[in-house]
Amino acid sequence: MDELTIQQLIKAKFSGELSHSSTYINLTIQAVAVLIGGLVLWRVSNAIHKKKQQARQRNPYFESSYSKHWRKR
Repeated sequence: MDELTIQQLIKAKFSGELSHSSTYINLTIQAVAVLIGGLVLWRVSNAIHKKKQQARQRNPYFESSYSKHWRKR
């Protein structure tokens, strides 16, 4: 491995040879993609859950006169 002196590192940095901007841009794009993907999956999961909840049949016990009186207290 080649050892770089401080002067060589400074030259490389200011000449553009030592640029990490593309790495940072790729990392930022990946982070945003994961965030958007997570939000999309969350919304899809929520929509599916709501459809299942609407299709679920209620238990007839909770429609009795006793349960209606009990709930009011």
